Amino acid sequence: MRSLIDFNDGWVFHEGFDGVLTTNPRPGRNVRLPHNAVELPFSYFDERDYQRAFTYQKEFEAEPGWAGKEVTLILDGAMANSVVYFNGVEIASHKDGYTPFGARFTGRLKEGKNLVVITVDGSENPQIPPFGGQIDYLTYAGIYREAWLRISAPVSIGNQKIETPDALAATKSVTVNADISNPQGLAYAGTLTATLKDKAGKTLGTASGVADGKSASLAIGGLTGIELWDIKNPALYTLELALDTQHGRDESATTFGFRTAEFTTEGFKLNGKLLKLRGLNRHQSFPYVGYALGRAAQERDAEILKHELHLNMVRTSHYPQSKYFLDRCDQLGLLVFEEIPGWQHIGGDVWKAEAVENVRRMIRRDWNHPSIVIWGVRINESQDDHDFYVETNRVAHELDTTRPTGGVRFITDSELLEDVYTMNDFILGNEELGGNRPRTPLRPQQEVTGLDRIVPYMITEYGGHMYPTKSYDQEQRQAEHVLRHLQVMNAAYGDPQIAGCIGWCAFDYNTHKDFGSGDRLCHHGVMDMFREPKFAAYAYASQCDADEEIVLKPVTFWARGERNIGGTLPLMILTNCEEVELRYGNQPPKRIGPDRENFPHLPHPPVVIDRRHFSAEELGLWGMRWEPAVITGYIGGKAVKEVKFADDPVAATLEAVADAEIVARHQTVRVIVRALDQAGNKLPFFPEPVAIEVTGAGKLLGPSIVPLRGGATGFWVEATSTGPIKVTTSNTRLGTTTLNLTAAQGTP
Repeated sequence: MRSLIDFNDGWVFHEGFDGVLTTNPRPGRNVRLPHNAVELPFSYFDERDYQRAFTYQKEFEAEPGWAGKEVTLILDGAMANSVVYFNGVEIASHKDGYTPFGARFTGRLKEGKNLVVITVDGSENPQIPPFGGQIDYLTYAGIYREAWLRISAPVSIGNQKIETPDALAATKSVTVNADISNPQGLAYAGTLTATLKDKAGKTLGTASGVADGKSASLAIGGLTGIELWDIKNPALYTLELALDTQHGRDESATTFGFRTAEFTTEGFKLNGKLLKLRGLNRHQSFPYVGYALGRAAQERDAEILKHELHLNMVRTSHYPQSKYFLDRCDQLGLLVFEEIPGWQHIGGDVWKAEAVENVRRMIRRDWNHPSIVIWGVRINESQDDHDFYVETNRVAHELDTTRPTGGVRFITDSELLEDVYTMNDFILGNEELGGNRPRTPLRPQQEVTGLDRIVPYMITEYGGHMYPTKSYDQEQRQAEHVLRHLQVMNAAYGDPQIAGCIGWCAFDYNTHKDFGSGDRLCHHGVMDMFREPKFAAYAYASQCDADEEIVLKPVTFWARGERNIGGTLPLMILTNCEEVELRYGNQPPKRIGPDRENFPHLPHPPVVIDRRHFSAEELGLWGMRWEPAVITGYIGGKAVKEVKFADDPVAATLEAVADAEIVARHQTVRVIVRALDQAGNKLPFFPEPVAIEVTGAGKLLGPSIVPLRGGATGFWVEATSTGPIKVTTSNTRLGTTTLNLTAAQGTP
């Protein structure tokens, strides 16, 4: 039987690489994977610090039960250009920093201690995508995903592709084509059995057949009562495979869903029904630790995108991301556009060959995820390259006939070799560049494509670098930031030729010196790096239906001097309520509905309160005598949510909130700290530091004294063992707050 052993403990980390390390264990820093080779400060660092070689050593003893088995080290992700040595001999290498690879120990294990050594090179090797030019993100060095030791029969089940060819039929079927792994070239005869199970574990069908070659195919038909995978009902099923040969038994289990996904000239269709896509781009980086946060943090990002921002799509910019993130997208019903590594630059022949391999690795790793509905097979924002992109598309279509390809560009009149014309449209923002075109959220499709026909079309980036906004920027800039996101979404909803729009981007991220604000940060997100929302986050969140969440977010700090002309008008309120009431001091309350005149296509336009809603006498008072305010949302004539603002905010409370009270051992939990006024609102310009202390069965990731930015900060706590964890945050003015968490035994 197959077993998968956690192989993340017991590594010794070394700066640099010396050939002696491949044969001789040396003292160093003891680390557990995932691991970031260099912990960077939050800002103003030198990214060249990690652009060099590093070495990981691990000694272990083979178990007697491994005799006669296949023993393989699996690395889920290492950045980059990795080489594996076993007992002094090089046995594997892998250039790609984003996909898994294996190293066979079979036939090399010896009695007593064995030494495995892995070197990673963090330099930007011009022969490896995405390197060779300049890239607007960091590729933090290290073995930043998990490592596993897989023990299996000599003949075992390899990669498998599951398809549902008639998902919309009343009677459905499922097919599977499984590779048979036989690295020793043994003679064998075997039987492959497939069992389909629902989420409760009930068997729905079985099939079996002869397996005596390099692959085997099976089909289970006559299936009724099957639920479709959908964004509101992400029904998952499990296909269990068992391979029996004279060399032993091997088993595997894969989750998948029954669904169809099409990009058409009428828009995107999920299970045959039109669905307007609303999404954001995601970088997988985090403060201080770079890429090296495990399962809990990856899953939490998917939950934030789905349940806090209420998106239905995410783009994995600009590389394949963690299997845990994708698994959670499957479970939540969050659609995914996944793409190969790269950013504008196309290298030479060796580089291109590696990029084509990136297409193969990405698709073969992830083709069973129902959440993934399109493959990105073009280097992000690159120029046309006919032969290269003919090949990336050919490989994608050869491997997977069930999904279309896309190729993200920002140039107009670009050659369309993919199935979907995917475009980064930054026309909104070009007025700052001296253009004379009226403010335009999106260009017409055929103006962009230059084609004489309508084609499947999707916007894959907008906003972002055209209007970077920090969480502590003045209110007027943040209101404009919100407006730009709303205007593009409104345009996309109003154009049936556009499948949807994916904004740039979800979270702020670290970057090279050549980009961002000079602080090594791109403040392009609708959330900051700690996943704390800016006002623009609610432009997306407010588009959900009220039965998911009632959203009522006034875009204001409620301070008279935060706008260039004073006051808060026009006051934009992001909401999915039917009406909003403003009570300001002793003035008569104002009941106002959504602004459907300027945002006719949005599911839930904002409420915009401006001078039109006040008499001349009222306007004379507005903003001149500052008063407290209450904003109330109404649905069906009933008050459903309320926000209060103080006219004299003072620092009142230090709030600390954790994502969960229980965290699995070796996993992390995020804590957000906020300075609040007496009405419970964040103090956006409260800059004082907070001190963080973690005791018990956990440790703090990052520094122990941090400033508040935009009234908040965040950090991650890692559970190092099992038991209670005490997290204390304190500020000299606001006092101390304590969280009591529990580290529990669980899946690493």
